[in-house]
Amino acid sequence: MREATGGAGGDPARRAYWLKTLHQWHWISAAVCLIAMLMFAVTGITLNHAAQIKASPIVTKRDGRLPRDLVAELAAPVREGRAALPAALRAWLAAEIGAHAETGEWSSDELYVSLPRPGGDAWLAIELPDGAWQYERTDRGWIAWLNDLHKGRNTGATWNWFIDLFAVACVLFSVTGLFLLQLHASRRPATWPLVGLGLLIPLILIVLFLH
Repeated sequence: MREATGGAGGDPARRAYWLKTLHQWHWISAAVCLIAMLMFAVTGITLNHAAQIKASPIVTKRDGRLPRDLVAELAAPVREGRAALPAALRAWLAAEIGAHAETGEWSSDELYVSLPRPGGDAWLAIELPDGAWQYERTDRGWIAWLNDLHKGRNTGATWNWFIDLFAVACVLFSVTGLFLLQLHASRRPATWPLVGLGLLIPLILIVLFLH
């Protein structure tokens, strides 16, 4: 690294090039990460104190009966265990309840559809063959919603991809920051002691307090 970045006695032009390049990647990755990093930092605190943060879940219940054509489609063929939902039922779910599901648990007299979501849970039970349904949704508040975004709980593939890309951007931000520290360390004697302290503190806590 010292040779590549033109250390204290290296080529000034090479050192200037690496400074410019690293600063550019550092500020770009910082800008991309900024808002999400603040969200993940704040939810790290709320997750760490989840037991102390009181929430009053809001439970919403609904019931009704499916349209006749949909009841007939669910009645045949007979399904058992976890199986795909018919396209017509998926469309009804989206339009009537605003929920999306691909599969459900089928039995001879009931279809049960689990509808997990960030910050809460929901389920739908449909009686077979008459089509009577019950729906229940539980909302645990916006802090629980943000906490589930932090954990990627019930957030779907798109959000999971975002978390992965955000993590890559954070790695880029940290690595370019480390290289910039190396470039400036000769004029800042406290640089490496402080970096070492950042490593030493969690190691001490792990050794002494985590059993």
